[in-house]
This record gives sequence, C-alpha cells and structure tokens, in this order.
Amino acid sequence: MGKDYYAILGIGRNASQDDIRKAYRQSALKWHPDKNQDNKEEAERKFKDIAEAYDVLSDPKKKGIYDQFGEEGLKGGGPSAPEGAGGEATGGGMPSGFSYQFSGDPNDMFARFFKDSFQRSHSFGSSPFDDFGGLFGGGMHGFMGGPMGMGMGMASDAGAGGQRKRPATFDLNCSLEDLYNGATRKMKVTRTSTTLRRDPATVLEVNLKPGWKAGTKVTFASEGDEIGNTGQAQDVVFVIREQRHHIYTRDGSNLLHHRPVPLVDALTGFEFEIPSLEKDKVLKIRVKDMVTPTYTKVIKGKGMPSSKDPSAKGDLVVTFDIIYPRHVSDSAKEQLKKILPRN
Repeated sequence: MGKDYYAILGIGRNASQDDIRKAYRQSALKWHPDKNQDNKEEAERKFKDIAEAYDVLSDPKKKGIYDQFGEEGLKGGGPSAPEGAGGEATGGGMPSGFSYQFSGDPNDMFARFFKDSFQRSHSFGSSPFDDFGGLFGGGMHGFMGGPMGMGMGMASDAGAGGQRKRPATFDLNCSLEDLYNGATRKMKVTRTSTTLRRDPATVLEVNLKPGWKAGTKVTFASEGDEIGNTGQAQDVVFVIREQRHHIYTRDGSNLLHHRPVPLVDALTGFEFEIPSLEKDKVLKIRVKDMVTPTYTKVIKGKGMPSSKDPSAKGDLVVTFDIIYPRHVSDSAKEQLKKILPRN
C-alpha cells in the first residue's frame, strides 16, 4: 500500500493549499531533527516523509495525479492512458511518460519555507485612518500616543427591525513585545449624545493578552456616538494590528529570525546573542554544526506564547545567509586546499 500523503500531514483530502501549507509548517517543526535528539533516526525519516508529502500536495499537477492514481501511479507504476492521433493521452490512465521521485533535500525545503515566511511580513504598518477628521465625535486618543484612526464613522442601517447600529472600528497598533508579554492600553474616547445622559468622554482600557494575534477584536458595547436620537449608541471595536519588528517575524505561534554569518563561523561554529521579547532578557544561541545554505536552527519553546495557555510557547526558527569574504590571499587559499576536504 502506498504512502498516504494526507495522513502524513494530518489533513483531509479536501484540504486547501493554505491548509496544506499550515500542516507542513506544523508537522515539519514537530519532527525537525533538532527538536528530537532522543529519537533522531525516527525524526529524520518522518521529516523526509513530511517534505515529500508537501512537495506533492503543494504542486497542483502532482497532487492531481496522486489523487487519481495514488503513490504507485505518481511514481510511474500506474496504467498509462491510450494515446490519440496527436500523441496525447485520451483515456483515464496516467499521463504518458510521467514519473515522480522525491529527490529534494528536506532541510533545503524547510529552510526555503521559513526564509520565504520571514521575507513576507505578517506585520501591519501604521493605521490608514490617522486623519479621521472628527468622524467619531471628538475622536479617540491613546494616553500614550497620537490619535488612532477609525475604520467606520457613526452610521446606522435600516433593517427589518428598524435601525441597527454599526460599530466604530479602530486599528490598535501593537508591538510584538506587547503581544508577547501582555500590556494595558488606555484609550480616551469622546462621543456625541442626543438623548443619552453620559459623559462626553470616557476612557476604555484594552488589556492585551500574551499571545494575541493580529486581527483579534476587542468590543466595548455602546461606548460610541449615539445613533440619531434613538437612545442607542455604537459599539467601539479595537482590531489588534501587529507592528513590524526589526528582529523577528511572527509566523503563527513561531518566531522567525534571519541572520547573516561569516563563512569562517559557518565552517567552525559560533555563538550569537539576540534580544528576547521578554523584558530585559537576551537569548544566547550556540551553533556547533557546520552551517550550509540549507541549515536551519530550531530553538524549542522560544516562540510566541499561546493566548489560551501563556506557558505553552511556539519555537524560534533561525535561518542563515553565509557571507563570503571579499578577498582571500593566495597563501590562505593554499592552506585551505590542504585543510578542507573535497567531498
């Protein structure tokens, strides 16, 4: 019986490409040999199977053949379709001449996957609504910063039951440190009232929980402008936005860090320090292995906390760029030829 690539990644056969990508990320991190020193042989085998499964299922052509003919058909063991007059397959068999063998490097795939993730920013910049021009009464200000922009101003929609209120939505830009440690943001809101008897301004306290992700919403019911003279007021909604970080990129519960390393260190081993997202702490990371272009260092439990359980943390994934020297003397080249193996 052939390999079940879907089972290897822990997904159903109707999984989307986004599901496949997420499943690869989770499975590859779980079985990365760096995280499984006690059962490294099993981890290396599963790590390779996971890479092969992702290589097939992330490619529409290979995935289509696998879905129809299984592993045997994918690797050239299935029946070929009869050819028509133009030499093209006309039946329901395998495409003529197609044969797949996984020849990639699982470590290379892993490194490329997380380098790509690092280069794609999951962060958000400043709010696009900074100039809100009094759309929401007097507006909203943070005690520790300038005005926050508003996604929607005061509005009401006619519905079957009459007016229904639409929330006033604000982007709340948060540093990665705040989303790691948790923080409290106090936001001053000024609002209009016609029939409601209340203060024209109020302070809303947003308690950021460790591990919250971009897109998390915090709602304060009926704290906005009154809608006409209905006695009803808008809800105020804060949407968590994640600011770009100069050291880390967030990838779900994991943190990604990309680091240049001189060739001499890549060959001989090195140690480096990076500031932790924990207050006043520094991470010391030692690399004993030889760093190749496909090398990835996974540090277990040094990623983002879970909002459901702050004690459970993701991983820190470090990828590297090897920096070659601009010049090597002739005598040094001769010494290198004597020292370095050719295979």
